[in-house]
Amino acid sequence: MTDSSAPRPRYAGLDGLRAIAVVVVLAYHLFPGLGVRSGLVGVDVFFVVSGFLITSLLLRESRLPVRHRLLDFWRRRARRLLPALFLMLGVSATTAWVIGGDVLVGIGRQLLGAATFGYNWLALADGSDYFAAAEPELFRNVWSLAVEEQFYLLWPPLLLLVVAGIRRRWVRVVGALAAAGGSAWWMSVLAGDALATRAYFGTDSHAFGLLLGIALAFAVQHIPSSAYRLSRSAQLGVFGLGMLGIGLIVYAATTNAAALPGTLLLASAGSLLAVFAGILPGSWFGRAIDVAPLRWIGDRSYGIYLWHWPLLVLVSAASGVVVGSNVAVPVWAGSVTLVLTLLIATASYRYVETPVRRKGFRRAWRGVRMRRVRVVGAIAVGTAALGGTTAAVASAPEMTTSEMVIRAGAAAKPTPVPTTPATPAALAGEDVTAVGDSVMLASAPALYERMPGIAVDAEVSRSLWAGGDIIDSLESSGQLREHVVVALGTNGPVDQGMLKQIARTVGRDRDLVLVNAYAPREWIPGVNRDLAAFANARTGVVVADWSGAIAPHLDLLAGDQIHPGSAGGEIFAEVVEKGIRDAEAERHARPKALGWEPYAE
Repeated sequence: MTDSSAPRPRYAGLDGLRAIAVVVVLAYHLFPGLGVRSGLVGVDVFFVVSGFLITSLLLRESRLPVRHRLLDFWRRRARRLLPALFLMLGVSATTAWVIGGDVLVGIGRQLLGAATFGYNWLALADGSDYFAAAEPELFRNVWSLAVEEQFYLLWPPLLLLVVAGIRRRWVRVVGALAAAGGSAWWMSVLAGDALATRAYFGTDSHAFGLLLGIALAFAVQHIPSSAYRLSRSAQLGVFGLGMLGIGLIVYAATTNAAALPGTLLLASAGSLLAVFAGILPGSWFGRAIDVAPLRWIGDRSYGIYLWHWPLLVLVSAASGVVVGSNVAVPVWAGSVTLVLTLLIATASYRYVETPVRRKGFRRAWRGVRMRRVRVVGAIAVGTAALGGTTAAVASAPEMTTSEMVIRAGAAAKPTPVPTTPATPAALAGEDVTAVGDSVMLASAPALYERMPGIAVDAEVSRSLWAGGDIIDSLESSGQLREHVVVALGTNGPVDQGMLKQIARTVGRDRDLVLVNAYAPREWIPGVNRDLAAFANARTGVVVADWSGAIAPHLDLLAGDQIHPGSAGGEIFAEVVEKGIRDAEAERHARPKALGWEPYAE
């Protein structure tokens, strides 16, 4: 471990690798159209670099007593991390308070998690779903900082025990690799049990990158001094090894990350190769990826990562754009966020992070006090941020607007069937079965009002894959009515086989109405095309055009631009009723040329 005054080694290649990692994350979040489908692997690159760098620094010789070594390490970590973090939290929370609305939901818990380095565990306890959140949290990216900060807290004293108890270097390396394998295995178990967010957020299940970095630090602890030079052939081999590592990271970032932890392990392995190739004395590879632009980004990568996500959420909330999982961020919103991120991260690095890291909190504050304008500005910013943060927590709604309309729909009760119809042409709700997702659930009050007696079976996050079993169950129990409405396109692509199964169960003596979808999700256009093509080939099957009906009235949707409020629900019910009438008329008209049976191929 190091003395505070001891010069810190600067390992070649690490700044460039940090730059690559943060660029991958930015491309994934801000410009999804670039094809970086698994940019979340950038976090794992950071983990490998942190595990290696922190362990390498702690393994250096020191004359300080153990207690002072630990305090010195933690003091330096606090200087490096806390100023930028608390500045971001205060400014972002204050801005969110000014904007108001859904962006404030849960902000108190988020701030508590970020301030106590337990964001990942508090988010899991609150039931957050990282991969399916329709309205993402303002500080969602802080989960990875929490994992690293827990590592910074726990690993130094554990390392002392490892060094004291295990003398052989190879045993330490094997132990770290075995622990990394155990962590990856645990992630695969959790992901296999449909606990993807728990697998991804858990410090225990996502520690393999840090542990791989630790294993490398143990392996190269006695690397030759900087006076040692690799031969030309060795340099070429090392350069190729480093480029292979970068290639693995890029491949992992552009492939599908559906299977955990495979893609993350691939990026971690690539990071391990790149770190090793970069830190060798005189490495060509290390100098190559530490070129000025990448080094500039790498120096500021912490601030860039900190600010980019809150700024994207705030820009989106202020402009009415929706961001979240599987949402195509408009290019203009990504561009504005990128510019703001670079500007603010640069200012933070120059005026906050660097002075505190070099001088400490007290000396940095004394430097500010020597300039009256700066101290007045610092006090004003601090006071505004503290007041705005307090106001944000105090005024935060208990739930988002989408949660409100869904809960209202779930609480709605069926309207009693009138003894006589309102008009001779009124549609009898007792002849209608409706199966749907949360959009139908939010519209339930309007469905009950427009079609008294309708049977509505709707749940949150339901997809078409659940529809077949539900329709089969209703049919076998004798509860499937004359008109069958299915609205299950919001939560994922539709499957032709499942549509055929539903149509076959509905049969030729009933109508099948497929409600198309409206949502800022990448699969929606495909869903609507597939539903239209399926209905066009069959008699008695029609599409109710919810997408076309609600598109001119987006102000009637909740903040997620998916779930209708009361007025939007009335449009949904009107669309469903029209679809039923169109299907009924078509069923009684001349059959289509392709076959009149609903299940015709």
